[in-house]
Amino acid sequence: MGKEVDVGALEAGGARDYSDPPPAPLVDVDELGKWSLYRAVIAEFVATLLFLYITVSTVIGYKHQTDASASGPDAACGGVGILGIAWAFGGMIFVLVYCTAGISGGHINPAVTFGLFLARRVSLVRALLYMAAQCLGAVCGVGLVKGFQSGLYARHGGGANEVGAGYSVGAGLAAEIVGTFVLVYTVFSATDSKRNARDSHVPVLAPLPIGFAVFMVHLATIPITGTGINPARSLGAAVIGSSGWGRSSARRSQRSTTRRSSAQAPGAMAP
Repeated sequence: MGKEVDVGALEAGGARDYSDPPPAPLVDVDELGKWSLYRAVIAEFVATLLFLYITVSTVIGYKHQTDASASGPDAACGGVGILGIAWAFGGMIFVLVYCTAGISGGHINPAVTFGLFLARRVSLVRALLYMAAQCLGAVCGVGLVKGFQSGLYARHGGGANEVGAGYSVGAGLAAEIVGTFVLVYTVFSATDSKRNARDSHVPVLAPLPIGFAVFMVHLATIPITGTGINPARSLGAAVIGSSGWGRSSARRSQRSTTRRSSAQAPGAMAP
């Protein structure tokens, strides 16, 4: 059961079995001269690109398979369903966080980066570069989907988020706030220094609960907003959707992208 330590006794005696990392400086000019920063930024860009490419491709494939008016051997079949879409998002986050945790921390989400910045886990410079890389990676990832599957992208809207039928904008905002809170809260819990000190397996398993949090939130909110909880994911689909084919869906998406992004900020600040 990990390391058996009487934390209460240690804290009563003025000692702790863990140490909090020092707060990141608001602006670290020296950081700009380190290759590790740019390697981390590249990792965030690539990870977000792959995340959007796989997940948006899954959404488009599902819509095509369930389209009764489509033709072809895979038309009008069951497809992966909402469960499969949720697994695609949660599974990709699990894989990508595992791959990039040792390089960039595995954020892959501006809401996560913003929350960690508020907690002084990352500097302002790193946070801004991460968020720029994530948004650019998301745009490029959806762009790859559009380039490879232009016809299906135009027909099915490119996986853009929008408030579902029967739901109000307020319900969509609330769903995004709660969903983003669940994700960011899980990230903070999985990377807590106190738990990591007591149980050596916690850092290794951190990608698993984070991926499961994304999976569970998608199950709950796909019918409401298509599930954003990631400003880069919503922005990438909206930007590429507005650049050509599928504009009617993109216009609806763009009108709600700003609302979703503003809803995700309170969720990121809550922890």
